[in-house]
Amino acid sequence: MVKRVYMDHSATTPLDPRVLKAMEPYLTEEYGNPSSIHRMGQIARNGVETAREQVARLINAAPEEIIFTSGGTEADNLAILGLMEAMPPRGQHIITSAIEHHAVLDVFAYLERKGYQVTFLPVNEYGMVEPETLERAMKPNTALVSIMHANNEIGTIQPIKKLAAIAHEGGAVFHTDAVQTVGRIPVDVKDMGVDMLSCSAHKLYGPKGVGCLYKKKGIRLARRLFGGAQERKLRSGTENVPGIVGFGAAAEIAGEVMSESIEHLTKLGRNLSGSLLRLIPDTILTGDPVNRLPGHVSLCFRYVEGESILLMLDQLGIMASSGSACTSGSLDPSHVLLAIGLPHEIAHGSVRLSLGRTNTQEDVDYVVQVLPGIIERLRMMSPMTGEGVM
Repeated sequence: MVKRVYMDHSATTPLDPRVLKAMEPYLTEEYGNPSSIHRMGQIARNGVETAREQVARLINAAPEEIIFTSGGTEADNLAILGLMEAMPPRGQHIITSAIEHHAVLDVFAYLERKGYQVTFLPVNEYGMVEPETLERAMKPNTALVSIMHANNEIGTIQPIKKLAAIAHEGGAVFHTDAVQTVGRIPVDVKDMGVDMLSCSAHKLYGPKGVGCLYKKKGIRLARRLFGGAQERKLRSGTENVPGIVGFGAAAEIAGEVMSESIEHLTKLGRNLSGSLLRLIPDTILTGDPVNRLPGHVSLCFRYVEGESILLMLDQLGIMASSGSACTSGSLDPSHVLLAIGLPHEIAHGSVRLSLGRTNTQEDVDYVVQVLPGIIERLRMMSPMTGEGVM
């Protein structure tokens, strides 16, 4: 039987059994609509509001600042489009980075087509938005700055506190996509100084199909869905009660195990990246070597295609990804890797190994055992390798 090793936790995480246990009553006997005034409705409402408190506690927010959504993508759309539609149309300027998730990039591209002035900030070789770059890009009419907390492909963590301060000095609202960080590393919205923050339950061992937007008190948004008064009239529709309850349980567990998890994943990630870089020549570690998500290893192997590596890994029971899971169907190289200066031929050889709580040193050893041989075989078949390269 082939050993099964899951190293794609940046794409999604397994549902924690404790989360499933918390959800089960709301999937069966406690099926009331939280807008109903009868007993079953109020039980459902209590489940939703308890979860709101749990999620708020994880990021040091007030419960009333949490708006539940269907996930990180909807939260990003609500933050960006909701803010811009709530403002008077005065030719606003908006800023984001070149390495954002498409849930942000595509919204900015849409707004650019609608006539907004858009700046896509470059990043350095490690995928970092340098504060000086944002300072130079700010204009008197800059209304919004949206920079992700950590990149999903290369794991680099951004200096959000400094970036938010620069945005506020220029009179702009600051939003961050924190889908990759909430529940994995400490996130404190007050300390960071952000006005809005997006996150998703399935990245922190919760269910898919639920997330939230943190919206600081005083920030006005236009609603994106019509038809009801749910979520403070910003997100109409009957709440996904089981999913929200699961999100709350996952948030509470994440806060309890975070320190231990960071230590565990940092050690495994360093062992994995260090061994592979030592054993496989012509390999590039992408992202900041230090200031990165714990357990996040992103590599580019010269002279081979990332998709071929993934297929061979999968045959041996190892599940990883190449670039972002949300764009893996595209034949184009990662926009993130191109933004950090890698040429197309190298960017095509990317593999992301993102570890989670249940990964072990035995898992790392297995990957280290098989991946060098896979790369060697693929390079022997590759037309990109010339004589004397190997």
